[in-house]
Amino acid sequence: MKLTRVLWLLCLSVSGLYAQVDESQTGSWYMYFYKHQFKESEWGIQGDFQYRDWQGLGDMEQLLLRSGLTYTPKKTNVKFTLGYGHVTSGTFGESSATAVEHRIYQEALIPQKLGNRVYLTHRFRYEQRFVDDQDFRTRYRYNLFLNVPINAKTLDPKTIYAALYNEIFINGNTDIGDGNTVEIFDRNRTYLGLGYVLNPNIRFQLGWMNQKTVNWGKGQLQLSMHHTI
Repeated sequence: MKLTRVLWLLCLSVSGLYAQVDESQTGSWYMYFYKHQFKESEWGIQGDFQYRDWQGLGDMEQLLLRSGLTYTPKKTNVKFTLGYGHVTSGTFGESSATAVEHRIYQEALIPQKLGNRVYLTHRFRYEQRFVDDQDFRTRYRYNLFLNVPINAKTLDPKTIYAALYNEIFINGNTDIGDGNTVEIFDRNRTYLGLGYVLNPNIRFQLGWMNQKTVNWGKGQLQLSMHHTI
């Protein structure tokens, strides 16, 4: 192992001892989601850009840039995506150490409507992860989204709606290299918020998400824009 790599890993270990995540401090996530369907085609694109902060602003948790090519077979409402994500992760506290991850992913989005006003979406995602100074990793994710209009029966313009989701992450392997291991369970996210449909192409959401990992649990405020281009 190169000397520089040894020193870098040592710095991260020492900073981890003295910069434990403050679970009582609420973080913030600022997110932009987009999607576009090519005219008269089953193909499209979708993705998201996210800035995540350990606090309101000033202590970067993650910068995530993700985009993918989508395919929706004819006469179905199932959307498949093949995409790529670039993730820069920061360390809690005063440390400026960061790690970079290149991520390839495949997902399936399956929308479902219950009754007149309950909108469900199932998202299955499989990730191949290339993280700095770690062996190749994989991860499985399942997210159940739930949107319920409050002042209308459908998600039309000027509609306020309740937004909920729960997502579980499962590691595909436990050995990440250099004798280091992770648990099969990676994390779980539970979210509750309110959304507003501005027009047929733009929605906004504001909510609170609790994220629990093997080592810590933390609340996050989330502000997001959902844009159909």
